[in-house]
Amino acid sequence: MSRGFIPPHGGYRNLLSYKKAEIVYDATVYFCDRFVDKRSRTHDQMVQAARSGKQNIIEGSMASATSKETEIKLTNVARASLEELLADYHDFLRVRKMPLWDKNHPEAQEVRRKGYGTDGTYGTYETYIEQSGPEIAANTIICLIHQASYLLDQQLRSLEQSFVREGGLRERMSRARLEERRKGKGE
Repeated sequence: MSRGFIPPHGGYRNLLSYKKAEIVYDATVYFCDRFVDKRSRTHDQMVQAARSGKQNIIEGSMASATSKETEIKLTNVARASLEELLADYHDFLRVRKMPLWDKNHPEAQEVRRKGYGTDGTYGTYETYIEQSGPEIAANTIICLIHQASYLLDQQLRSLEQSFVREGGLRERMSRARLEERRKGKGE
């Protein structure tokens, strides 16, 4: 019997992109509850964009066993949702005439360093978000969104390469069936 054509799947909790997207979600919920009117559409939109970034990674990971196309699409939806959220944070800062840190800003570099080579958690950034004003909190979350987006871009490239090398479900099914036929003829 062949090893099967449905590969292991659903390991999203081990993905750095998921871990970073989860931090972005938690930070956004806290940020919006603190700095954005709860009755506004913006509050809901920002929380939902952050949630979509996280949840689509989960859904794509779970769908990966039977549809690489769906995994790629949902990973891209996660990336697009984070881009939408990034624009909301930019808007928040712009309309309040608060500065947007560039990547070389000392505090941006500090936030970025905290995320390198670690399995950081929300707690890693908690003081920046919960004990700082809106400018520092928003810019910190922007740094985190950039990190999550970078990781998702890398993940998309990897998924593309994997699909080109290995194909999708139909190709795996055909290979498994051919392998069984060869074994049947050899007995």
